[in-house]
Amino acid sequence: MESVQTFAKLIEIMNRIRKECPWDNEQTHDSLRQYFIEETYEAIEALDQKDWGHLKKELGDVLWQIIFHSIIAEENRIFNLNDVICELNDKMINRHPHVFGDTSVNSAADVEQNWETIKKRDEGKKSYLDGVPKSLPALLRAQNLQRKAAAVGFDWPEIEPVWEKLREEETEFKSALLGGDKNEIEAELGDILFTWVNITRHLKINAEDALRSANRKFENRFKALEKKIKTENEEISNLNIEKLDHYWKKVKLEEG
Repeated sequence: MESVQTFAKLIEIMNRIRKECPWDNEQTHDSLRQYFIEETYEAIEALDQKDWGHLKKELGDVLWQIIFHSIIAEENRIFNLNDVICELNDKMINRHPHVFGDTSVNSAADVEQNWETIKKRDEGKKSYLDGVPKSLPALLRAQNLQRKAAAVGFDWPEIEPVWEKLREEETEFKSALLGGDKNEIEAELGDILFTWVNITRHLKINAEDALRSANRKFENRFKALEKKIKTENEEISNLNIEKLDHYWKKVKLEEG
């Protein structure tokens, strides 16, 4: 009951701000798009850092965006927040027949296969791969495409054939390098990256998370390298790669 009252107060706050704040009053679906993306990524960053206090705040910001878009849609007589929630309720019940119906499942894989089959049927999609947003980062989109294909059985049951596929793609990439055709080189490199995503998926590792972690590690080490060079009264742009690598190794060593 307390959460219902709190949510009702949030809607009241949003409606008042929308009417009385000049900036909020001017916003549209299009103008809010960048903020929706930013808030989502900030929530993901809080998740990565396991900063639960920050995550609580960022989830609130994401929720604010959802409510904001719903109110704008209501003003334009397209749909309202209640429609959003009702559709979500119906979808979750429909997509979980093993919970709300008499369907039997034996594993999480069965649940995922049912989900994709029901989604394809309900949304009238021609392909199981339809619905993976083209605007997703390429690495994340590759993983989602593979996951959807695997959910309906298009997948190697073991990882060994994927390693063999990687070796095959590497051979083709080296051949393309020798040929010198930039388009072919790019295509073969893309095949290698796509295969690596497949490997991470078989290892039950999220490729996007793994690369974000590597990015953070590189960023932290590089900043430490810059700091160490500065303490030595040297300028990073004046150092050759051998000297930079020397500092890099020192930074790694000090990490323990």
